[in-house]
Amino acid sequence: MCLAVPAQLVAVNEFVGTIELTGVTRDVNLMLVPEAKVGDFVLVHAGCAVQVVDEEEAKATMEAFKELEELEQDYFRGKIADR
Repeated sequence: MCLAVPAQLVAVNEFVGTIELTGVTRDVNLMLVPEAKVGDFVLVHAGCAVQVVDEEEAKATMEAFKELEELEQDYFRGKIADR
């Protein structure tokens, strides 16, 4: 299974972009999305931006990931408390 994560592009230097996600920045390869510009949201997989997505879709996906993280934390807190 492959997973691509949406992140906002905050800087572009030719085919290398800097993305920001939850306060963390990373450099990514932009060769697959040469049209991407600062402010765009891109799907990132294995260090490469693979698609430009609209802001609404990106934010909905990030919210779904946040909900999954909260459910996971609640699950493991419950398991630890049951011991």
